[in-house]
Amino acid sequence: QVQLVESGGGLVQAGGSLRLSCAASGRAYGMGWLRQAPGKERDLVASISTSGGRTYYADSVKGRFTISRDNAKNTMWLQMNSLKPEDTAVYYCAALNGQHMAVRADEYDYWGQGTQVTVSS
Repeated sequence: QVQLVESGGGLVQAGGSLRLSCAASGRAYGMGWLRQAPGKERDLVASISTSGGRTYYADSVKGRFTISRDNAKNTMWLQMNSLKPEDTAVYYCAALNGQHMAVRADEYDYWGQGTQVTVSS
């Protein structure tokens, strides 16, 4: 079992930055950040392989968001720059059990409780 706890969400103006953190207890393979806006499906924002050597980004965040991890600290981050109102959502940290990377939300095995990110215009 892997438990995930997100932190770092909040309210920011458009163009601003936030950094989300995800602390994992237990061994996590591939990990990712997903988000869900009101009335919408939960979508993958970014994913990172077990080693951290491979990353994937949704087109909507490429060039603005950066995913990273430190396995020694069992922590993953999402640096979000140039935030837009359409980035407003609940952001979830997720992890895989035995799989090194995934780009679909339904592939993830473990989930955090989520952290709210609100971007005002």
